[in-house]
Amino acid sequence: MSLPLPSTPLGEDRLQDRIKFTDADFKVIADLAMRDFGLNLTSAKRDLVYSRLLKRLRILGLEDFRDYCALLTGPNGTDERNAMLSALTTNVTHFFREEHHFKLLREVALPGLIKLAKEGGRVRLWSAGCSAGPEPYSLAFTILSMFPEAARTNLRILATDVDPEILKKAEAGIYPEDERKGIPEAMRRFTEPAGPGKFTIAQAPRDLITFGRLNLIEEWPISGPFQVIFCRNVAIYFDKPTQSRLWGRFGDMLSPGGYLCIGHSERVLGPAEQMFKAVGITAYQRLNGNGRSAQLIEEPKK
Repeated sequence: MSLPLPSTPLGEDRLQDRIKFTDADFKVIADLAMRDFGLNLTSAKRDLVYSRLLKRLRILGLEDFRDYCALLTGPNGTDERNAMLSALTTNVTHFFREEHHFKLLREVALPGLIKLAKEGGRVRLWSAGCSAGPEPYSLAFTILSMFPEAARTNLRILATDVDPEILKKAEAGIYPEDERKGIPEAMRRFTEPAGPGKFTIAQAPRDLITFGRLNLIEEWPISGPFQVIFCRNVAIYFDKPTQSRLWGRFGDMLSPGGYLCIGHSERVLGPAEQMFKAVGITAYQRLNGNGRSAQLIEEPKK
């Protein structure tokens, strides 16, 4: 999830001249974005918010931001708040993004996890903030390339995102042909044609993944532990206290010895630093209660 500076479509300058965006309007929107999604909209993002949400006003046929704020805060505002989130955030993602994390997965984490799964153990990976799906599918491709029988064991991937619209795209798993270039050639067998200029995800990787909506700043209706969590380029849009709480919550969800991979400009800071040690570029391993790394392999329960 990211907030890039938008371009201004032809003719939109004139529309901006006619529609007022007051400090009070911005405060309502920023407060809702923080309350509902943890999105930290500072005053520096005011122009971005204005430009992005003008499109929502046009779609809804509203004449000013005061009416839009009334809709957002009204009794039926939930759907529009979700639409606001989609308008304000751009889900920038591609297959095998930040390949060093997948190298860590292949060479360090997965050999032990595969052994655990073969012995009957429970293995869980979580793609938190999965966007349009390339991240969890990349995880599944990596697992299947090393362990083709994974779906017959208790090894699964949870993929979550706060945006219901982007989750629909992730579950559909249909992508432009150009995006296949990011998939290693040996793993392209896990994709299938989906019409002119498109491809989709084969059934084998789909069988490993469960998609679901989850807001990282709310209660999590999931149970751990997880051995691997990917949450990349999401926390950077939270304020520092929210980030600090998030790292601690991930730590609580990880098995001792489990791995947390975060975005290239993110760092685990605050009290959660005591829960982790750095093991690579923006990759961390969960420590045990003694502040030492624990073995990732666990004996399967009898």
